[in-house]
Amino acid sequence: MRFFGTTWLNHDGNYTARRVTVSIGSLAAVASSCLVLRLAYEGLQLAAVGGFVSITVVVMFAVCSALAFGHTWGSFTRRPDPDRQSTLRGLLTIGFVGSLAAYFLRSLKEAPGESLHRRTYETDLAQYTRRTTKRTGNPAKRRPRG
Repeated sequence: MRFFGTTWLNHDGNYTARRVTVSIGSLAAVASSCLVLRLAYEGLQLAAVGGFVSITVVVMFAVCSALAFGHTWGSFTRRPDPDRQSTLRGLLTIGFVGSLAAYFLRSLKEAPGESLHRRTYETDLAQYTRRTTKRTGNPAKRRPRG
């Protein structure tokens, strides 16, 4: 929601252009991060660390990226638990490609996190409407009966 301000609410104010820009930017971030990982892998090959270390690094990044993708995708529809979030910080950092991929795919459908914010907004708006419509006015200004 960082790049959208309040345009997600009514889909106005260049909302579509912002979504396209965010999609392109996140796809570029995925591509560049994959390039960085490839360079790191080639560095391991040049260092001749051995097959076991190379396979372990590839598997570690693949598993962490898959877990980060699932966690990031789920955080678009429900608020993540702060304790679990702090526990997974290292895993999410290692699996940054998965998080970026989830952000890209979600930006194709909506602004990432829009459905969560919309649900919260509608709940808050309904509560506000309920609170303000029950009120009949200022009780201090009420005329005495009789």
